[in-house]
Amino acid sequence: MKIKPDRKEEVKMDGSMNTLIGKDSVITGTIDVKGPLRIDGKVKGQVNSSDTVTVGAGGDVEAELNCKIATIAGKVSGNIVASEKVELQAKAEISGDLKTKSLVIEQGAIFCGSCNMKETQPGVHKYSEVAEKIRKEQTTTTK
Repeated sequence: MKIKPDRKEEVKMDGSMNTLIGKDSVITGTIDVKGPLRIDGKVKGQVNSSDTVTVGAGGDVEAELNCKIATIAGKVSGNIVASEKVELQAKAEISGDLKTKSLVIEQGAIFCGSCNMKETQPGVHKYSEVAEKIRKEQTTTTK
């Protein structure tokens, strides 16, 4: 009987990377990711991704989210700007405003805020900047 040596599988790297913030992690500050991001821990500050941001069921985010697609199963306190889609899964708890082209809310999700679904594009100003601009315009017109 002839035994063949084990073949090592070749791992091909295509340059993309998935970023995971684990359940015991706590991050404060600005996170910039070029690619998908999954948050199962706690994040405070701002999150920017060129791709999908997923907040897992155990995720707790107190931040502004700017991304292409936001999939939320955990808690988010802060505004979300997603150029393509926001999906609130059944156990999601959102407190903040949404700006996106498409919104999916599963039964059981809690959403406290407002939603704007008009002409959202990648690279749009952060929601807080848009709100500040509107406040300035209102102040100017009332004088």
